Amino acid sequence: MYNTNRPNREELPSTAKLIRSTIIAAIVALVLLVTVVMPAEYALDPTGAGRVLGLTEMGEIKEQLAEEAAADAAAQMVAVQPQTEAPAPASVEPAATAEAAPEAEPAPEEPAPATADETEWKDEVRFVLTPGQGTEFKLTMNEGAIARFSWESEGGPVNFDTHGDGAGRSISYEKGRGVPEDEGELEAAFTGNHGWFFRNRNNNNVTMVLRTGGDYGELKKML
Repeated sequence: MYNTNRPNREELPSTAKLIRSTIIAAIVALVLLVTVVMPAEYALDPTGAGRVLGLTEMGEIKEQLAEEAAADAAAQMVAVQPQTEAPAPASVEPAATAEAAPEAEPAPEEPAPATADETEWKDEVRFVLTPGQGTEFKLTMNEGAIARFSWESEGGPVNFDTHGDGAGRSISYEKGRGVPEDEGELEAAFTGNHGWFFRNRNNNNVTMVLRTGGDYGELKKML
């Protein structure tokens, strides 16, 4: 019968070595948790290393996807009750007067105010989102800068998240679900990238048109 050779007592690691190895392993695990796992999975970046490595933005996208999935599940569980329209009140015609009032002279015509179509935009992009696809466009802005925007979807409404990030900071300005269009102004809370994440939850392709103007450096596609 073959018997395995048992190691000598001198060859076995001492208690001090085992404790030191355990402490080193715990420190390495903690460093990886803070610098890699937390930014990539939960968008938490206490050291700023995740932003440098590009992991924090990955975590932000995962958080957005998780929120959208939770909202979709909640929406399916809520039954929407149809609302009945109240009948419009009957119109009452004024009684005829004995004498007709004299005709007033027409007021002089004034120039009509400029419409939204006459707004001069700095950039305009058109892109297509396939079912389930998401993409992100952002403006490079300094703190306090104000940019004008207008976007619309052709083929169905979309989900959006207006947010910003930069220098280890992040902010969410507004979120929406099933929105066909939006316009307004975006004021940068801090210097960095500020813009929109769009996702198509329809069963067909959706064409997006995004127009921007105002005080910003450039419009760039992030995803």
